[in-house]
Amino acid sequence: MKKSQKTAYGGQAVVEGVMFAGKSSYVTAVRRKDESIEYFELDRKESKVARRLKKIPFVRGIVSLLQASANGTKHLNFSSERYDVHPDDDDEIQSEEETSKLAMILGVGAVGILSFLFGKLIFTVTPAIVANFFTPIVSGTVGQVILESCFKLILLLLYIYLISMTPIIKRVFQYHGAEHKVINTYENGKDLTVENVQQQSRLHYRCGSSFILFTVIVGMFVYMFVEPDPLWWRVVNRILLIPVVIGISFEVLQFTNKVRNVPLLNLLGYPGLWLQLLTTKEPKDDQVDVAIHSFNKVLENDKNSAKRGIENSKVVS
Repeated sequence: MKKSQKTAYGGQAVVEGVMFAGKSSYVTAVRRKDESIEYFELDRKESKVARRLKKIPFVRGIVSLLQASANGTKHLNFSSERYDVHPDDDDEIQSEEETSKLAMILGVGAVGILSFLFGKLIFTVTPAIVANFFTPIVSGTVGQVILESCFKLILLLLYIYLISMTPIIKRVFQYHGAEHKVINTYENGKDLTVENVQQQSRLHYRCGSSFILFTVIVGMFVYMFVEPDPLWWRVVNRILLIPVVIGISFEVLQFTNKVRNVPLLNLLGYPGLWLQLLTTKEPKDDQVDVAIHSFNKVLENDKNSAKRGIENSKVVS
């Protein structure tokens, strides 16, 4: 299979595991305290409206991000709960999960979207307010926007550094590295073995970490076209421009991924790769093994889904 024909799989690190998104399903594999591997699977279903919106440039990024926030939170919730469960408690937990499954999917998904929006507001508005205090020293639109972007970058790096010091986040970052390594192995056409995966880079052009950094860079250029004074207007326009910045940043991310093998143009993705040096860590073999299990399950689901599609088309014909 040629590289260009392969599906662009994505994923997300969770507590003691990895979630991968396929064409037909989302699959999380986690390693529990008894060393067993457990799966959490959700069918990949989209409304007609969402599918149409995801075909529109600059709009598709917003839709994709909201979907990823909602879906990712469900899988994070599963991984954190199941990792702490004792094997003897499985029957009781399973009965509780059956009665609350719909509530979990809807409720946790809503929390994911709200958490994303709230976090985006903090990282957007706070640097704008801080930069405004330095107006007597650095005045003018250009100076203020550059200063604001610098504060935003410092806030982002400081946040990542502080959370990376906690043991649980450090392990999540290791699983993040495992996720990238598995995708790189697949895209390079190699067998998914622990040895092959460990030889791959833990960085990837299509990473959400790169997207976050691009929002800082893109935002700096977008804000140049808006007057920063007075402060109330600055805060308001920053909030109103969040969808614009997200939409453009998503397109930049997609473009850098397309040109990652083109000399010189591949340099455009380097800032995002540099940030990934903080958000990913080298995984251990057992962590890579979990990521491989998750990815293989996604591939299996896609294969079975394609087979069912062929069989159904034969019946119809």
